[in-house]
This record gives sequence, C-alpha cells and structure tokens, in this order.
Amino acid sequence: MIRLAIQKSGRLSEDSLNLIRECGISFVSSTYKLKTEATNFPLEILFLRDDDIPGYVQDGVADLGIVGQNVLVEAGFPSLEVETLGFSKCRLSLAVLRNEPYRSVADLQGKNIATSYPEILGRYLAGEGVQANLHTISGSVEIAPSIGLADAICDIVSSGSTLLGNGLREVETVFRSEAVLIANQNLSAEKRELLAQLQFRMQAVRRARRNKYILLNAPVAALDAVKALLPGIKSPTVTPLAETGWVSVQSVVNEDDFWHITGQLKAVGAEGILVLPIEKMIS
Repeated sequence: MIRLAIQKSGRLSEDSLNLIRECGISFVSSTYKLKTEATNFPLEILFLRDDDIPGYVQDGVADLGIVGQNVLVEAGFPSLEVETLGFSKCRLSLAVLRNEPYRSVADLQGKNIATSYPEILGRYLAGEGVQANLHTISGSVEIAPSIGLADAICDIVSSGSTLLGNGLREVETVFRSEAVLIANQNLSAEKRELLAQLQFRMQAVRRARRNKYILLNAPVAALDAVKALLPGIKSPTVTPLAETGWVSVQSVVNEDDFWHITGQLKAVGAEGILVLPIEKMIS
C-alpha cells in the first residue's frame, strides 16, 4: 500500500481526484472522511491541509503528495518534486491599489507588503535588489492595502477577479505554479514500483488530454500534402475508400495545433473531418 496525500477541499483537490479516477483507480470519497482506500490499486488517499502535505511527505507520514509548486517551494522542499501535472496553474503576483502610481518593483523599496509566501517573495525581492517589510498573514491578503496594513500584497492569482474586486491591480509576476506530484526520497523498492505504475497511468492520461484523434477523407492526389500536416505518433494510418481515388486518413493532433492544422487540411482537399477525444494515450 502506498499513501498519497492531497488537499482536503478546493479546486486542487477536485482536479487531483479527477486525475486519480481517470487513471482507472476506484475509491469512495466523502467530505466527512480524512482518508480512503482504493478498491483496485494498492493506494490509500489522505485528505490534508495543503500547507501540511510537503512536510508529511518529507517525514514519510505520506509516501506521495499532490500539491501546488508554490506551497512546495515556500515550505522549502523543492527536491521532493517528481513531475508537473499540468493543472491548477496559477501565479504568485505583486499587486497594489488600483490608483497607486507604479513604474517598477523598485517602487516597493522600504514599503510594507502583506503575503502568505514570505520565502518566495523574499528571494524574489532580493534578486531585484529591493528591501521591503514583509508582513506574513495566512488569509484575506487582498484586504491589507485598503485597511492600511500594507502598501502592496503578494498572493496567488488565477483569473485576477479577486484583485479587481478589492480595488487592486497586478503589477509583477513573482512565481508561476501548477500542481506537482511529490514523493518521499526514501521509498522502498516496492513503493517505488507502485510510484512508477502510478506515473505511467498519469502520463497516459495527460497525453490524452493534450491530443485529439482525427479522421478525414482525402483525394489520393492530396495524400502527400495531408501526411505532411499530420505526422501522428509515427505516421498517419491510411486506408483506401470504396470510392476510387479517395483514402481515409487517421492520426493524432495536438490540441494547441488543432484549429490551425484543420484549416490547412481543408485547403489541400480534405473532407468529412471528424475529431474525437482520446481517453488514454500510451507512447
């Protein structure tokens, strides 16, 4: 049995549980339970405060964890990171009152800054040659300037709507973060094998999310042009159609390139283009 610690509530928790389920691992979760066991994989899931997860993994209370990079780095355990997971992306940013004049980070020299991330912010300011007074608070950071507690804040930003709602504007990005898988560095051989199996499943799910399966019909005369646009994993699958002079082409397209490539395929004569989601993708 290998123990995985995840955040007990919030968006990161939901995304983590969805990833585990997409890996084909079944379990029952409840807002009243602080741990659960998978029914078809030797995995126990612990539901913890996100700030506690790096320390629990470092100490071996949990073998693995899913946590934001911002929390991991702030806790001082970046070496625990195994791989990035591609979700729960955000940034740690500096913000000032909307009408406050601001030209560069040098304007914060000697100012008071409220934050929940003094370690990350302190290193950033030191790198910029700025000395400021950091006030560490655990919540409601956005209210600090409006009540006179600080001149600026440094906090996690996703959409920026919370900053706007509190009369603030984002001025500098200090750190970019996403969810990461972390692991205790002294796992037994058996648990390392379970970690490898879990990573294999996660990577297959992530590849599938980034790609689409595409099917189309094309005239034989345009096949070389179509193949040039659709490299696939190794090469496209090409099958003759019942209608002479036409073929069916099947391939995989990266989500980021899909619309651009689809336009090019139509331009060279492709027709009947179908796009399907991929559940798992193993390379």
